[in-house]
Amino acid sequence: MRVGIIGAGSIAFGMAAFLEQAGHTAVLWSPSGERTKALAAGEALTASGAVTGTFRPQVAADARALAEGSDVLVVALPAYGHKAVLDAVAPYIRAEQSVIISSHASFGALYLSRLLAVRDISVPVIAWGTTVVSGRQLSQTEVNVNTVRKRIDLATVPESRSAEGLALCQTLFGDRFVDRGSLLAIALSNLNPQNHMGIALGNMTRMERGESWSQGQNVTPNVGRLLEDLDQERINVATALGLQVRTIFEHFHLSFHVPVSSISQMNQEMHAAGNGGSGPTTADSRYVTEDVPFGLVMTARLARLAGKPAELHEAGVKIFSAMYGRDFTAENDLLNALDMDALSLSDLTGLCKNGYATGQ
Repeated sequence: MRVGIIGAGSIAFGMAAFLEQAGHTAVLWSPSGERTKALAAGEALTASGAVTGTFRPQVAADARALAEGSDVLVVALPAYGHKAVLDAVAPYIRAEQSVIISSHASFGALYLSRLLAVRDISVPVIAWGTTVVSGRQLSQTEVNVNTVRKRIDLATVPESRSAEGLALCQTLFGDRFVDRGSLLAIALSNLNPQNHMGIALGNMTRMERGESWSQGQNVTPNVGRLLEDLDQERINVATALGLQVRTIFEHFHLSFHVPVSSISQMNQEMHAAGNGGSGPTTADSRYVTEDVPFGLVMTARLARLAGKPAELHEAGVKIFSAMYGRDFTAENDLLNALDMDALSLSDLTGLCKNGYATGQ
């Protein structure tokens, strides 16, 4: 299959290498065009780590060329770029296509559903709870793929096309997906925002000073307790909505194969095993600039709708906004475009199930 990938960072490059290795054709589109210049000029993409090899993904000149030349589209860039690229590609999406959002944030699947409904089109929009690969982009032609994840939660909008969405993902990426059945579950399945909040708060001076530091080692007992309490707020919201999501303890146990203990101790085990990872070396990190507006803000709004206010999440948004001198709530252009505050829980649940009706 021809898979159009929107983005040209580490996740997009790693995904392109994975797909090419599996016998599919990857087509990359960089909205700015900067990161695909070398590939567009004919240089090869070299992957190392969990995916190895030399590949030659194609490069699309613009959103129209990407959509018209692809069977499937995958959004694979930070959440703060989702609205702009969905606006750009939506006019060219065809009824026979599918769209994967990797990873889903702030009900972007609903925003795309609404854009397409205006055109009287409905396609399966598949929301992933996380990315299929993780890694680091070493240059415009090199990517190190750290991990190919064994389990990824997904949901499809509309739910009536869930079987189709799951089958497509399995065809492209293998048998590694768990259909959670509800976009609301996916919205509450991403642990990065809450975890990154505690880590960034506890290590902000390290980030600002550009220090090199171990992330796992610095999930100290106090930071670990904060992560546990943040996780409990998320679980409370899911429970109020009748949803089951993985706990932070299950996440670290399944992802890093460490015994279940306190979150601090689990991170120390990860560090000792060499899996603790490195913390951000700049305050201009997605841990804040992406995860606060598109993660914490979303969870806080959903918590209010569910009648389970997430006070620590709310406080985190305010603290980071004060630290950075920015209004992170206002920066979530997806929720603001959907006018989330005007939706009732019943409205949101219906949209997550059926998407927007065509012809509206």
